[in-house]
This record gives sequence, C-alpha cells and structure tokens, in this order.
Amino acid sequence: GEPHWRRDRALLELLYATGCRVSEVSGLKQRDTHLDERFCLCRGKGDKERVVPLGGRAIAAINDYLEHERTELVKAAGSEPPWLMLSVRGKRLRRERIWEIFKKHARRIGAPESVSPHTLRHSFATHMLAGGADLRLVQEMLGHANIATTQIYTHVDPTRLKAVHKQFHPRA
Repeated sequence: GEPHWRRDRALLELLYATGCRVSEVSGLKQRDTHLDERFCLCRGKGDKERVVPLGGRAIAAINDYLEHERTELVKAAGSEPPWLMLSVRGKRLRRERIWEIFKKHARRIGAPESVSPHTLRHSFATHMLAGGADLRLVQEMLGHANIATTQIYTHVDPTRLKAVHKQFHPRA
C-alpha cells in the first residue's frame, strides 16, 4: 500500500475540516492541535492567530497518524520536531509537498486536474454557508481580513430564495 497513508489522510481531512490554507497546515505545530478540546490554533496571514474547530473525522484521522506514523517520522529527524505534519525526513511538510500529495490522491480517485488544496478551502466555506453558518463566523474561520473575500463563497440557491420569499414576504 501507500507508505504514509495515515499522514496523507490526516492531512486531507485537516484541509477540509478547517478550511486552512496549505501554508497554515504546513506551519501547524503539534502543541497548537488540541484534539481533546476539538480545535486547533492556526497562524494566518500577518501572523494572526485564530481558533479553528475540528470535527470527529479529522480528529480520528489525526489520532491515527499520531499513534501509528508520526513516531516513525520523528525518528528520522533525530529530535522532536514541533510541526504536526512531517516529511519522510521528520522535517516540516512543505507547501509544495502538500500540493504533490494532494494532486497524487486527487488523480488516484479520478478528480479533475483543476482540483487543488484550495478547492477544499472553497468546499469548506461553501458547505458551512450552505448549512446556515453565519458569514462573519465563516470569515473568522477562514482568516479573511475582509468580509468581501468571504462573500465570494455565498452562492445563492434560487429555489431556496423563492421558497423563503414565498414564506416570509407579505406580498408574495
């Protein structure tokens, strides 16, 4: 099978669960990952720190990686590295490498070539908003300085729009 599939799965779950940028996941330190409290601390642009909740699937995948694979990867480093996601040499998993890993697995499942780690960030935002999450909270989770950036993800569903109008507008 795949040599570091647990790490890769944890990585992909993390990207989708948090909507974090690749650079943020790359720089994520193990001590900033609070699995019991179900969140991680993410450092975004301008070194701004934010709290990002973690779901059950991501937590399970990360725990599996920590228990069965990370220890092995640490051995290659010689000393305990601070980062959560490690390379085969026990170093920080770099942005470029995360892209490669992502692309490899995307190809494996036959996803279109255009799919990228940013697609998961987009999916995260779209699914949160479609589920009824408040725009400001999604802005906070994505680490957008400007609400206009977050608004790109608010795709309005015309059928739902009509239904809401019909239900609530006095002249409908």
